[in-house]
Amino acid sequence: MAFLERDGVKLFYEEAGVDGELAPLVLVHGWTCYHGHFAPQAAHFSGERRVVSVDLRGHGQSDAVGPFSLGGFADDVAWLCGELQLRRPVVVGHSMGGMIAVELAASRPDVLRAAVALDSPFIEGGSMVAGLGDLMAALNGPDYRAAQKGMVDGMFGAHDDPQLAAQIAAVMLGTPHEVVAGAFDSLTSWDGEGAIRSCTVPVLTVHAAPGGWADASRLVPDCPHLTTGGTVGAGHFIQLFVPDQVNAMLERFLTIVG
Repeated sequence: MAFLERDGVKLFYEEAGVDGELAPLVLVHGWTCYHGHFAPQAAHFSGERRVVSVDLRGHGQSDAVGPFSLGGFADDVAWLCGELQLRRPVVVGHSMGGMIAVELAASRPDVLRAAVALDSPFIEGGSMVAGLGDLMAALNGPDYRAAQKGMVDGMFGAHDDPQLAAQIAAVMLGTPHEVVAGAFDSLTSWDGEGAIRSCTVPVLTVHAAPGGWADASRLVPDCPHLTTGGTVGAGHFIQLFVPDQVNAMLERFLTIVG
């Protein structure tokens, strides 16, 4: 466990495994989460490759110094890759972290060799704002914690372990207000569909439920670089509740990209 300091902002990361011929992995958590929400993947893949799990600014042990924007988070991840001398890693993100991975793939393809998004929304820019305007207003208001709790509670499925769900929720509900609101405002305005279409490196998206915002399969005919998959029997946190399914798909994808 260590910190790197960027312009006075301490960014936390955890590293495991060793450098070798296989591409390193960078694991990026979701909105109001932290690096530990990728623990099953860090443990699984660090036996044969270098794995770096990050805390985005304002999350986990990193300093809560803005801006808390999707572009800013992606820029921090690119900077960390450079500072840690990661040789074109595969960046794997969950939820907002997957959006960050794809944003990085679209804007800085020189930094990474592939991106993976786990249950991340990929719709046309502005579409989420239209559907989530009331929630955005509530998250920016004095009763933001109640609005956040309602949203977090809806992220878990009927078959998810309730004790683990409670632990995840506790982390999310402990995030500072400025991070909660700032990051959510930024991600709702992001053009996920446009970002995927503009990528030139391989991208894998994995959704928890078909037909929702995270199901990018409709884009496959126009995006030869895109592969999609789905999990069974879990809510939003697929990497924690069905890690065997997620890790198997990651293993196969990694044999293709390096």
